[in-house]
Amino acid sequence: MKLVEPGDQVLLLGNDRKPFFLRAAQGSELQTHHGVVPHASILGQPWGTEVRSHMGYPFLILPPTLHDVLLYLRRQSQIIFPKDIGYILLRLSAGPGRTIVEAGTGSGGLTTALAWAVGRDGHVISYDRREDMQLLARQNLERVGLEAQVSLKHKDVSAGFDETDVDALFLDLPDPHLVLPQVRAALRNGAPLGAILPTANQVSDLVEALERTGFGFIEACEIMLRFYKVVPARFRPVDRMVAHTGYLVFARALMPRAIPSAPLTDEPGAADDDALEYI
Repeated sequence: MKLVEPGDQVLLLGNDRKPFFLRAAQGSELQTHHGVVPHASILGQPWGTEVRSHMGYPFLILPPTLHDVLLYLRRQSQIIFPKDIGYILLRLSAGPGRTIVEAGTGSGGLTTALAWAVGRDGHVISYDRREDMQLLARQNLERVGLEAQVSLKHKDVSAGFDETDVDALFLDLPDPHLVLPQVRAALRNGAPLGAILPTANQVSDLVEALERTGFGFIEACEIMLRFYKVVPARFRPVDRMVAHTGYLVFARALMPRAIPSAPLTDEPGAADDDALEYI
């Protein structure tokens, strides 16, 4: 049976479902409106058991899921929703040992998910023009013990990325179509690119630019999520759903090659100049 150890991330959940996150440490305590919970009463306990505050209020000791972490992330800006992040991780093939670049750190929601996915052997490099946002993102990463897997760079990516040959890249920028040459220089051949955009005209601008900049297999989608009332006698959809939160665009970086644009002949000047095709 696995027990809570020093350094573990812990989620305490009471009857009112208000979550409290902590990193278990000897000598520390959690102060809540339901009373104080000493970390000593949590350490060494089996996961899923109950602990009580000094006022007698019960909490369940749970390991936080990535969904829990993202849903209650401290934020100063709109984060990418968990329903979109799951699909983004799949499309970027985010996994152990991968190196993934992100432009637009924001509050660090996607940054946290990417760091979680790439593991200790992978790395995430996240760019943002706002230093205050990256400070908050760093705090969020430290809160869940993922800061070692992330490099935060205070830089405008219109000046280019410092990295080359990366495994995947994601853009959360208002005008991603303007930085595609810089993106292409950072990606290895065949690597996936993703972006999220709030409006249709931004998607159109990006798709048109992708076709001109050496990207192929372009797709655009949106993801909607509907919950259900989990009451067996009257199981039905809830009245509201998480509908449009953003358009997702994905593409692959293709390798350029030069091919003749017209059949070769023996007559000088019969063929046009070589045209660029992407494979």
